[in-house]
Amino acid sequence: MQTDAEFLRRAIALAVENVHTGAGGPFAAVIVRNGAIIGEGANSVTRTLDATAHGEVNAIRDACRRAGDFLLRGCTLYTSCEPCPMCLSACYWAQIDRVVFGATQQDAAQAGFGDAALYREFTLPASVRTLPVTGMLQQEALAAFHVWSDFADRIDYGSLPQR
Repeated sequence: MQTDAEFLRRAIALAVENVHTGAGGPFAAVIVRNGAIIGEGANSVTRTLDATAHGEVNAIRDACRRAGDFLLRGCTLYTSCEPCPMCLSACYWAQIDRVVFGATQQDAAQAGFGDAALYREFTLPASVRTLPVTGMLQQEALAAFHVWSDFADRIDYGSLPQR
């Protein structure tokens, strides 16, 4: 059985290869369940013109497709760098059990990636964040939830696990 270090080395190798091929940034991840890789992904933000195409998100998408499920319980995500807030949130939504990373967010900042600003933003009250967010038409928007509540064939997402 492979070790955490071996799976993390695979993610790091994918990140290095991603840079060498010009496919995207220096980030990649693998997802493992029961000792086997069920998903891999590398950053493809600039190639696909998709701001959400981070290595972890691409690995989650790949693992979900392969597993035939949007939940990845029982999985560990190995990533070449500490996940940004978006990727960490995606791990929570997919209900991944554990994350193992190589480089830190400080290392990423030194290489020119500004995740630290995002981490700071989320600690601020919404009223003083740099991105204005405004709610409106709440009653009209609730119509979608009413339809969802009555939809017999819905697949419940469930709640995030409490630990």
